Amino acid sequence: MIGNDQEWVYVCKDDLSYTGEGLTLKALAVRIPEEIEKEILEIAEQEGLDKASAVRTLLKKGIEEWRKETALELLRNGKVTFAKAAELAKLSLWEFADLVKQSGTEWVRYAPEEMEEEAREASAEESE
Repeated sequence: MIGNDQEWVYVCKDDLSYTGEGLTLKALAVRIPEEIEKEILEIAEQEGLDKASAVRTLLKKGIEEWRKETALELLRNGKVTFAKAAELAKLSLWEFADLVKQSGTEWVRYAPEEMEEEAREASAEESE
């Protein structure tokens, strides 16, 4: 429902929480630019959804994407471990490994000296 000022968009039909799709849904009101409302309506029509369902779907996808981007950034910057980044992204380790590969994220960094030492040790082990 759009309020008098044409800027308020109510995600739920009323102020009460209700249960749907196995989840308890809470009412949420946000101010959005008119252009975004038009996009929401376009997406809702394209997907055959009411406006509230379209907004819930877009919010869910946006949050999922934000989690993935944030986890990749934290991993890239060495702020979290691989396992913690996967947890933040709410992905399994294998799913997160695929995401890291697809994104081209570098997360293992060695100083040149460390690389040389690793190579020497690996070569020594192979020759034994």
